[in-house]
Amino acid sequence: MKEILKLENLSKKYQAKNGETNAVNNVSFGINEGEFVSIIGPSGCGKSTILSMIAGLEEKTSGKIYIEGKEVIGTCNEVGYMLQKDSLLEWRTIYDNVMIGLEIRHIKTKENEEYTKQLLKKYHLDEFKDKYPGQLSGGMRQRVALIRTLAVKPKLLLLDEAFSALDYQTRLMVTKDVYEILKKEHKTALIVTHDISEAIAMSDRIIVLSNRPAYVKRIKKIDFEIPNRDPLNCRESSKFSKYFDLLWKELEIKDEQKE
Repeated sequence: MKEILKLENLSKKYQAKNGETNAVNNVSFGINEGEFVSIIGPSGCGKSTILSMIAGLEEKTSGKIYIEGKEVIGTCNEVGYMLQKDSLLEWRTIYDNVMIGLEIRHIKTKENEEYTKQLLKKYHLDEFKDKYPGQLSGGMRQRVALIRTLAVKPKLLLLDEAFSALDYQTRLMVTKDVYEILKKEHKTALIVTHDISEAIAMSDRIIVLSNRPAYVKRIKKIDFEIPNRDPLNCRESSKFSKYFDLLWKELEIKDEQKE
């Protein structure tokens, strides 16, 4: 199986006048092509910092990041990033919003533009292409943000609390939509979430981090053995509560590793 992402001893330290803060400590893991992997951990442990380093938005202190076997330093065009807020430009139409990535990267070719149009049609947004973000529901806005990210054909998609701004019911439906879209498009995804249930419902594997400075405490494989799996039918499985209890206890275990 092809490995898309590999982290080797990734660490991050912040310098301040009152001393040094160790945020991430020797984090190592890999993600294979087509996998959906979640990162969970205590609040403030450095989950989002890891995504920011992978995306090249923050410099790492030490360690290595590989995308498809090639070490990357700084930003990488093979990585797409979805944030908590959809960040759609209110003065641009939905069509113009999904084209932004192609414009910024100067790859708005006829082929890429046609690919993006097909994504809009395939995922039922074509009829809204001339609307503006303010005319769409929160769930539809997140779907537009996803299409905008997919338009640049990333090898790896990073999602940083991408659904946390939505109400509970909308969140359930959007996670189902996003999961199905990513699986249909054969994308590899790494998500940071505070929601254990969300991680279990969506993931092939879950990475559990320690308190700050974060290190990998456990990597748990999630397997519901459900045909046509989606995040909603996973929640109905008898295995769901067992996974939840296991991961909840893992997060509760006092971290005895010293900095």
